[in-house]
Amino acid sequence: MRCDDMQELISPFVDGELGLLTAVEVERHLQDCAICSREYESHRALRAALRADGQLYVKAPAQLGKRVQAAVRQAAKGEAGARRPSWQWLSAAAAALLIAGAVAVTLLATRSERDRLAGEVIASHVRSLMASHLTDVPSGDQHTVKPWFNGKLDFSPPVKDLASEGFPLLGGRLDYLDGRAVAAVVYQRRQHTINVFIWPAATERGNAAGEMSRQGYNLIHWATAGMSYWAVSDLNSAELRQFVDLIKG
Repeated sequence: MRCDDMQELISPFVDGELGLLTAVEVERHLQDCAICSREYESHRALRAALRADGQLYVKAPAQLGKRVQAAVRQAAKGEAGARRPSWQWLSAAAAALLIAGAVAVTLLATRSERDRLAGEVIASHVRSLMASHLTDVPSGDQHTVKPWFNGKLDFSPPVKDLASEGFPLLGGRLDYLDGRAVAAVVYQRRQHTINVFIWPAATERGNAAGEMSRQGYNLIHWATAGMSYWAVSDLNSAELRQFVDLIKG
């Protein structure tokens, strides 16, 4: 891949809009090209700045809902047959539209962020399989894997032994998602590999549980006890849900 091609691909790569194979090619080029790598970091810094302090979210003013409710109550108390001045109806309608618009913008921003992160999760999952770098600490012993993360991350990821349930632990490794270092705890179900990515949940926003399928992979996302989790595998959705229930339990 040439640097000229990269100029058109860096922005969609940062936004998680590229297909899996193209994203892998871009990652390989960035590892070898200092110029394109600096351009990539500039795009990431811009995206981080836009996301800072919730700038992608539009929150309705605190008094707006109260104004709409007051306008509705006033209309209900109007005398029978009395005609409400048109400007008051227009004010109430405009306020309602503002609320609806704010909610719509928030939902779209949240969905876009979740889709972008899902793309990063899939790319990291596939990269771990392609690069023969599935684990940094290959072990089926949770008391070996969990302490291995000490000093390598600023949090302690939970690690469970699920071998008796048919999901043996393979080990763990460090990975990089959403602009930070994360823990990847790896399990197996027959011939299927399951990556569970874990990192502290900064806020509750955008951390609602959800399931999705992308590029032939199933993903389940949830947040609990201050941690954000993403489980990804080509395992069928029913068994992946069974696995997630065991992790949560």
